[in-house]
Amino acid sequence: MKVESWIFLGGIFFFAPIALVYGYMTNWDEWVGLLALLMLVGLSAMVGGYLYFTAKRIGPRPEDRLDGEIHENAGDVGLFAPWSWWPLVLASAAAIGFLGLALGWWVMFIGLGLCVIGLVGWVYEYSRGDHAH
Repeated sequence: MKVESWIFLGGIFFFAPIALVYGYMTNWDEWVGLLALLMLVGLSAMVGGYLYFTAKRIGPRPEDRLDGEIHENAGDVGLFAPWSWWPLVLASAAAIGFLGLALGWWVMFIGLGLCVIGLVGWVYEYSRGDHAH
């Protein structure tokens, strides 16, 4: 993960001067692009920092070593629900919420309510009874 972290941390040194050049070229009158580039600097710092600290915590992966073999990454990666309908509910709720920007603010509240239902359903999909998994 060290390579990934340095790629994202390198974005700080790329996007920060670009933001200054952008601000200078627009005579500091156009704030949306400047703030977007500065937020991109922050995003690069957050993702790069997370990957850097995760790399320090878990140590080198087989991808990071020159003598790494493919079979070293074999096994379970995580628990994924193959027949879950909750992502569809959540995506539909997000679509309804964004539709509210075009139709009216009251539609956004319907989408927000459905989004909460979809998110809670997806998070607690495998919880039955007393927090069983």
